[in-house]
Amino acid sequence: MNRRRLGRGLEALLGREEGGLEPGSFEGAELLQVAVDQVDPNPFQPRRHFEPAELASLADSLRQHGMLQPILLRSVGGRYQLIAGERRLRASIEAQLHEIPARVLDLDDQRVFELAMVENLQREDLNAIDKATAFREYLGRYGGTQEELAGRLGIDRSTVSNLIRLLELPDEILDAVRVNKISQGHARALLSLEETETRVVTCRRIVAEHLSVRQTEALVSTGVPTPSRSRIRKDPGHGGEARMPHLLGLEQALHQRLGTTVTVRARGAERGQIVIDYQSRDELNRLTRFLGVELEAAGTGEAQPALTDS
Repeated sequence: MNRRRLGRGLEALLGREEGGLEPGSFEGAELLQVAVDQVDPNPFQPRRHFEPAELASLADSLRQHGMLQPILLRSVGGRYQLIAGERRLRASIEAQLHEIPARVLDLDDQRVFELAMVENLQREDLNAIDKATAFREYLGRYGGTQEELAGRLGIDRSTVSNLIRLLELPDEILDAVRVNKISQGHARALLSLEETETRVVTCRRIVAEHLSVRQTEALVSTGVPTPSRSRIRKDPGHGGEARMPHLLGLEQALHQRLGTTVTVRARGAERGQIVIDYQSRDELNRLTRFLGVELEAAGTGEAQPALTDS
């Protein structure tokens, strides 16, 4: 995470302690012992999932040592609303603590939203979709440009724009990122595909075959077929006659299965060719592994299957 710029108004709020906010920055704020049942959650919290094992470990630490770093609150409607420190608050509830230390600040909704994002951006485990959703919600609520938001959070504008673009993907893919079936890099590669169904089919293949980001980028660069594409094409290698629809359907199925361009050429009623394209040595290796063929049988002296290099 690039933190060279911290955004005017936020710089004093960032620190090195867990949670990303340093108590020393709020020495003028009132320090209280607050009952945990008087604290409501932060409505702008971008994090949707908290790892149970991590909370259990933190709860054990709180039982032994107490809470060394106060959480941050504001007063709302006779109760308190969390600003920062939700992991500590949840762990304190799990540890059955009745009161915890807190500093109470007077901040408006926009500042609280910004602090919630800053606190979570500094933690590596917040998934890309939750970050993107928070960015989009903030811009929708308060306006401004992506560049202005990036400046306030101390990150590059490209980080904001690239994350928000991920929200163009279908829900199935967004869910796959959330649960770590695929990475942000995989999702960005899928943006290169135009149609929703093609994106979803390719995502399922990434998961099924455990493709790396590099393999996924190579896959989409070869032109993964559009499932809805059903036009009849001309076959320049067979006199230019119209391609038979059943051959196009077979090509499409092989495209989806192999992730590369496949051409089926009829050479009569019962004869023909299947040509599989590849664009790099890595792609060739992937295809041969997928087909169950070893590209090189070192030391065996056996002839290898011929592959068409298109």
